[in-house]
Amino acid sequence: MARQYTLHRPQAVATSGIDYVAALNAEQYQAVSSPPGKALVIAGAGSGKTRTLTYRVAWLLDHGIEAKQVLLLTFTNKAAREMIERVRDLVPHDTSDLWAGTFHSIGSRILRRHADDLGFTRSFSILDRDDQKSLLSSVIASCDIDTKERRFPKPDVLASLFSLIENTGASLEEVIAARYDHFYDWTEKIELVRTGYITKKLETNSMDFDDLLVMTVRLFEERPDVLELYQQKFRHVLVDEYQDTNSVQGRMIDLLVGETSSLMAVGDDAQSIYSWRGADVDHILSFQRRYRGAKLFTIETNYRSVPEILELSNAAIRANSGRFEKDLNASREGLGVRPALVALEDPRSQAAFVAQRILELRDEGVPLEEMAVLYRAHFQSLEIQMELTVRGIPFSITSGLRFFEQAHIKDISAFMRFVVNRRDEVSFLRMINLLPGCGPVAAQKLWTEWLKSGWATREELPPKWSELLLTFKIPKKATKHWQQLCYVMDELTPGGVFARPSDMIFSILEGIYDEYLQASFENFENRRNDIEQLSQYGGTFDDILEFLAQLSLMSSVDGEPKGDKSEPTGEKITLSSIHQAKGLEWKAVFLVWLVDGQFPNGRILEADDLNMLEEERRLFYVALTRAKDDLYLTYPMMNPKSYSGDIICRPSRFLEDFPAELVEEWQVGDADAWSEDEPF
Repeated sequence: MARQYTLHRPQAVATSGIDYVAALNAEQYQAVSSPPGKALVIAGAGSGKTRTLTYRVAWLLDHGIEAKQVLLLTFTNKAAREMIERVRDLVPHDTSDLWAGTFHSIGSRILRRHADDLGFTRSFSILDRDDQKSLLSSVIASCDIDTKERRFPKPDVLASLFSLIENTGASLEEVIAARYDHFYDWTEKIELVRTGYITKKLETNSMDFDDLLVMTVRLFEERPDVLELYQQKFRHVLVDEYQDTNSVQGRMIDLLVGETSSLMAVGDDAQSIYSWRGADVDHILSFQRRYRGAKLFTIETNYRSVPEILELSNAAIRANSGRFEKDLNASREGLGVRPALVALEDPRSQAAFVAQRILELRDEGVPLEEMAVLYRAHFQSLEIQMELTVRGIPFSITSGLRFFEQAHIKDISAFMRFVVNRRDEVSFLRMINLLPGCGPVAAQKLWTEWLKSGWATREELPPKWSELLLTFKIPKKATKHWQQLCYVMDELTPGGVFARPSDMIFSILEGIYDEYLQASFENFENRRNDIEQLSQYGGTFDDILEFLAQLSLMSSVDGEPKGDKSEPTGEKITLSSIHQAKGLEWKAVFLVWLVDGQFPNGRILEADDLNMLEEERRLFYVALTRAKDDLYLTYPMMNPKSYSGDIICRPSRFLEDFPAELVEEWQVGDADAWSEDEPF
């Protein structure tokens, strides 16, 4: 039996000369200097989370831990690079052997060494999204699936569906029931494709991004000797944004850490807002149950916001039952201005208020780049984009393309543009290419038939589109959808005259495009909301020509979207969804559309699910804590729907979660509505 002999290395103390007590506040120092073991650090918004994690790495290196024994897991490569660069600036130690990166990059690094244990070679390819779609298209074709009667999910949608299965550990049936119930009838065929996709990846020696996690976990579970190798290597594991981990990432951490290695997980339960992509807030809430004896550190000093904003934020999140108890404390002095609660007449008035107040704040010395408009969903920015454009206020959008540049908006407008201008080949081909079985060649043949009919050059409209178009020769696979298109065209010009823009949009969406949306886009509900918002905007027009003219002015031409690239660089206000705004901050923030059904989301209210509602409230909290100095909470009292009448809006239930005295109510009216002796 081999004799056991232990090396005792000399322990260096603060060889960098860092004065940790002076560099950190008391809460940060307590976490940074904690002894080895399992620890959870709850770092509130604006409390210096990155600083804490960076100094923890420096502390370990400063106290004799070798860089090769440290593993830092992050959610972005940028975060990993920034932290390591800060560590290099802090300590004189060589950090080249320190492993730092995203879960996926670390998984890839491990698999490059051990892929042959899983049936792959070490030179395996990593599939990006386009590669995935190509491979899935090949598998779908080999499965001989009949899609004549109904659209089969597009490869992009299947990739998202399969990813959710891998990242949550749920079954295909569970994922379809929860997220994709419109594909219920395709369940058996989707499983056939999924099985074929897994086989194809092995045959082609390829892994997708989810495999980089799934296969790493599988390697550790099937090869205990390999797991032990990495458990011995990484004696100190640090995890950033722990509240965003999914089931596979959580399992990967558990396996790597084992019983003996140290783990410091840093995160904020109040900012867990990504369950829709697999994140599980229970990982952070149950940390101390899963790691017996784990220490809990709470960092509550906020360096971002004034006390008035933090008081509101603290009160808002207290309504959640699943949370760690903490209150953010401001390090800044108050400005004496409470967050504003502003009720507006309708969405256009809301946009007008936001735009006017932006200009006033700029005149007061707040740069445009220090202001942001935040919203729950991208479609809620339509009126604001229009108002900012009209007033010449430059803006950038982080939540997606400008409203009128989005593919689904351009698809809908193609129908209307062709009806109005029957020589518009671009719009005709875009419209036809939406039909299954009608590729570019078939679409071009149909265009030739249309020109031969003579109706392209006539001033009058066809008396009945369907009687003419149903005589065209089309691919057999497209028959059903072509017929649907023909009858939709009839609805766009009833009695030989143009329908109102809002009615046209309704007919296109309900008659043909909704099915295409569901089969083609993972986020089809958001896109449908966009189209319904477009219809609402169209309800303000009677003339289709005027409506299309406005669309053209607000969007780019067909081809490459204009986006913000063509605009000169310089001062711009930011428009962003709250999800995209996480981690960012501005002096002034406008949080708009605080209406039940809009925020919180209507689908979540219908589901009556407490966990989902609490995540919506966490999203509200994230929005509040983006503001440094000024915060405006706005909502329209009336929402004029285009084909269902005006709807009276109920203010968001989140506005009931805090005392009224924490906000200042603003009463807004048009200038000519106020008397001279009643100034506002």
